[in-house]
Amino acid sequence: MKQRNCEHGGEKQDMCGPRDMCGPGMHHHWSRGTSFVPKGYLRSQVLKLLSEKPMSGAEIMSVMEDKTSMRWRPSPGSVYPLLSWLLDSGYTRELSDSEAGVRRYELTEEGKKFLEEEELRRDQHKGAHFFGPQFEDWEGPMPEEARELIDSWRQMKRAGFALRRKLRDDYSESLATEAKKIVDDFVEKISRLSETERA
Repeated sequence: MKQRNCEHGGEKQDMCGPRDMCGPGMHHHWSRGTSFVPKGYLRSQVLKLLSEKPMSGAEIMSVMEDKTSMRWRPSPGSVYPLLSWLLDSGYTRELSDSEAGVRRYELTEEGKKFLEEEELRRDQHKGAHFFGPQFEDWEGPMPEEARELIDSWRQMKRAGFALRRKLRDDYSESLATEAKKIVDDFVEKISRLSETERA
């Protein structure tokens, strides 16, 4: 079977397979014994692994092989360019105490934020919205004076995602009730501002 490479923001990922497997909402067909890898899967998994503990490229490849029950092992040509891109982007740092000949990497604070944003985007693609309609990124033309507001909006999204994940992993009735009050108050105030501007 002929392989082809796809570029995924610094990640050259092997065997992306048919077009319908290289976009949001794809399904893993590894149970059929194929080697197709969904778009962005390697980058997402590498970020998760590095958030757990420092790892080298070889260790990442071995863990990925174990995680997929030996069905797929990412190639050095996929893993090392991705690690270089993450390092150059400031999402990881190389550990100075790595043993001779072994380069291990760990996530920086920026890398942890990037991982959260990746997970948020993935959940949005799946339609898993906790606070109702998803908040759109304000990436369109905006006055420069609104930059601080846009930054605050993104911080709110990250906080909302962290809360959703906490409730998913360790549900608390009191926390959910308190969060709902805060969100309801936020919606009311923002709606009031919008109505005032229209008036």
